[in-house]
Order: sequence, then structure tokens, then C-alpha cells
Amino acid sequence: MHGTLLQSYQRKQALVSEQHGPLLSRELRDMDAKQHSIKSLKSYPEAGGRSLAAAAGGDVGGGGVGYRAGAPEVEMEVKIQKAVDFKVEGHRCYKEKKFKEAIGKYHRALLQLKGVHVVEGTTGSEVNLLNQATAKLTEDQRRVVESTEIECYDSLTACLLQSELVNYERVKEYCLKVLSHQQDHFKAMYRAGIAFYHLGDYDRALRYLRDAKNREPTDTNVLRYIQLTEMKMSKSGQRERESGGKETVG
Repeated sequence: MHGTLLQSYQRKQALVSEQHGPLLSRELRDMDAKQHSIKSLKSYPEAGGRSLAAAAGGDVGGGGVGYRAGAPEVEMEVKIQKAVDFKVEGHRCYKEKKFKEAIGKYHRALLQLKGVHVVEGTTGSEVNLLNQATAKLTEDQRRVVESTEIECYDSLTACLLQSELVNYERVKEYCLKVLSHQQDHFKAMYRAGIAFYHLGDYDRALRYLRDAKNREPTDTNVLRYIQLTEMKMSKSGQRERESGGKETVG
């Protein structure tokens, strides 16, 4: 008899689970969310999908039941998500050779990151608009923010170098921003060398180009610009010697 009662109970439980499974799952999820604060995601969606806050269990502007994170945490999650989305849109525009549109997307991504604290003591244009006492980035968030910033600045230099009239001052600025985060970034070293070359600062151009060569010893573009830079320096030195000789004779 006990076996019959147990089987009857199990059938009822199965029926309840079939009819109310999603609701019970949601209730369990809500209970779990109340016990734990929002955890950062190990991987962020590159395009589409849920927002970071929603994926982490947050209830951002929606009517659903879920963990309601504090305003600073939600704001930070939204900023990071928007930045990643704009970066992905920029990559798409770049592949389609829509360089002006890509530049706009990368700038918008960086604008989203302006209020996000990347590293304690970071120098530069980043302004921490969030209350760090109540909302601090997790390690995963820090990595995503920093990698997004590096990708955007690196991609901006690539777009600018495709322009009919290249703004080498801006290329230099963005390359140095990348290198401030990642000192051994090959493309940033190479493009910084190009920028300094065209700005007439051959000493610094040669320094960055040689750094790039140390990373990629056989890269033909780097080798070509090193040769061009050394030729410019040689001619400049020759002119200085000639002008010095004329002054001595005079």
C-alpha cells in the first residue's frame, strides 16, 4: 500500500512539474538571486542576446521578476554592454569599408566606457562617474572594459590610416593609448612609428619601429619604414653638417 501511495505522490509531483515547471524554476532563481549579488559574466555576448545585467539576473527596466540590482551596478552593466555592442558594430562597418561609420561606432563605444573605472590610478581621459563605494568592477568586467578600449583605439587608428587625408597626430594619440595598456602591442608600435615618421619626429619613429621589428623581425612593412626613417635621419644629419660647415666658413 505504501508503494502505491508513493507512486501516486510521484505522479502528482511530475504533473505539477509539467504544468508549473517554468514558474517554479523562476521562483527558485529568484530565491537564489536574493541570496547572492550579481556576479560578472565570464564571457559577454559580442552581438545581440540579452544585456549583461539581464544575463546576470538583473531586472533592467523590465516587468519581469528577478534580482533588482542597485542603480550603480545596473548602470555599469549597461555601459559595458553598450560599449561592446558599439565595438561590434564598428567592426562590421570596418569590414564593409565604411570607415567613417566605423569611427563613429568606436567613438560611441569609448564614450560608454568614460564612466567606467578601469584601473586604480589610471591616467588619461577616463572619468569615474560611478560611486566606487557601492559599485566596483569585478575582474571579469575589468578585462572586458580594458580589452574593449584597446580594440576600439586600435581599430580607430586602422580607420584613420584609410582616410584620404590622414590625421597622424590623432593616430599617434590613439596608438599611445593602446600602448599605455599593452606595451607589446605590435600594430600600435608599428602605427606609432608611421605617425611619428609623418610628423617628422624620426628619432621616436625609429624607436617604435625597432620595437615593432623586435616583435615581428620579418615584417616587410616595418622594415620598409625603418629604411625610410633612417634615410630621412641621414639626410637631416647631412644637412645639419653642411649648414654647420657653412657657418664655420662664414
